[in-house]
Amino acid sequence: MVALVLVAGLAPATAQAAVPQYEAESAVISRGVVESNHAGFTGSGFVNYDNVAGSYVEFTVTSDGPVTFRYANGTSVDRPLAISVDGGPAVTVSFPGTGAWTTWRTQQVSVSLPAGGAKVRATATTANGGPNLDSLTVGSSGFDWSVAVVESTMAAKTPAQLGGWGYQTGLYLYGQYLVYQRTHDPRYLAYIRAWVDRFVDSSGNISQSFNNLDSMLSGRLLVILHRETGAAKYEKAARKIRTRLNTYPRTSDGGFWHSTSESRHNQLWADGVFMLNPFLAEFGEEFGDSAYANEEAAKQINVYASHLQQPNGILKHAWDESKSQPWADKTTGLAPEYWCRAMGWWGMASIDVLEKLPANHPRRARMITDLREYAAGVRSFQDSSGRWFQVVDKGSRSDNWTETSCSMMFTYVFSKGVERGYLDPSFKDAAARGYAGVLAKTSVNSSGRTEIRDISIGTNVGDYAYYIARDRATNDFHGLGAFLIMNEQLQGVG
Repeated sequence: MVALVLVAGLAPATAQAAVPQYEAESAVISRGVVESNHAGFTGSGFVNYDNVAGSYVEFTVTSDGPVTFRYANGTSVDRPLAISVDGGPAVTVSFPGTGAWTTWRTQQVSVSLPAGGAKVRATATTANGGPNLDSLTVGSSGFDWSVAVVESTMAAKTPAQLGGWGYQTGLYLYGQYLVYQRTHDPRYLAYIRAWVDRFVDSSGNISQSFNNLDSMLSGRLLVILHRETGAAKYEKAARKIRTRLNTYPRTSDGGFWHSTSESRHNQLWADGVFMLNPFLAEFGEEFGDSAYANEEAAKQINVYASHLQQPNGILKHAWDESKSQPWADKTTGLAPEYWCRAMGWWGMASIDVLEKLPANHPRRARMITDLREYAAGVRSFQDSSGRWFQVVDKGSRSDNWTETSCSMMFTYVFSKGVERGYLDPSFKDAAARGYAGVLAKTSVNSSGRTEIRDISIGTNVGDYAYYIARDRATNDFHGLGAFLIMNEQLQGVG
């Protein structure tokens, strides 16, 4: 049984070294030769297929998991291969042109391998023969899920089709940028820039009023593009968000309202700390405004925690200072439930702001204390699946369900928190279980596109029934972005 992932991407040597790698020149070769005249291969050479249908390379592997072929095709013509395991039914996989014989890419195939080893054969199906084949890697670490998600998303939608200036799209594209930083595939950065340039003109004008925190998250892309390109227009657009904060309304203790719309007055939502504060800290670093930016970003996280974080360490979704909202407790002003993704946003914001906050910043110690209490509380509600429930503390209810995007966020926070020394090393195991739980909801469909399931769509504040009834989407950008952030942190885990 062969399940295919038709995903091509750059293949950095560091990504290949961590998993079992089988060199093509050491495999069984039928009607092909070993050569070394094109730079960039691994091992001692690569296989140049004869230009004939039926030529093949057969690897004997002893590892289980997805397999990844590393290849080059310097022509503009696809050179498909039929992939079979132990002589079973073959499925044809595309190996499109890579632009040059020295440009190596990967083609990733999820294969069910029998215990004890198997023979994986890659057979040319056309008179052009196969591509130049360098190696085969085996195992979950060899399968680059980040590249698969990015390639699938870019194939499904052009930048013009991604929608408006929304935080969900900004989250996804920030995740794509993290993949760009590792792979250095210029297409990934160009795609991000093409989307941003739909909204920022050549003079840096951006038609956004920034009257809610959600609209500010994509500001991270403005900072990134200024750093990557040096173009002044991105600084001008980013400064519009920074200037808006001078008059943006706050609660009595300084927390920015979630939105200026009438139905959001006087409210803090846990979501909001991620929408603004990582951008703000990064803006300060990029544009010489760190004294203000670091203090404001850390203060916001402190203020939000002072209202939302409960003795069990986890956070209620929202707080209404006026106590006038139908969902607000008339004594405390708190929302009734612990919604998982709201808590995920808060945890990721804390991690990302701590990345920029100086070691001697006066608010840093409290941020770490709050993060530790939060992490302990979150871990106590982790399900046996490795994931977390939509309403975190009510997993025993039969209608509750494990939500994938928050599970990605918590997994990221645990892993990064251990790496940075904020959290005890024991959280590494919880992160590994979370990662495995997320991958159990991640697959490749018959068209070769990635699918990530059970992602809650965008959500307001409500009661238990409201959260449980939210649509469980596949490939919603809340999940795609969180997945990339998590996966880039946890490369090689699981």
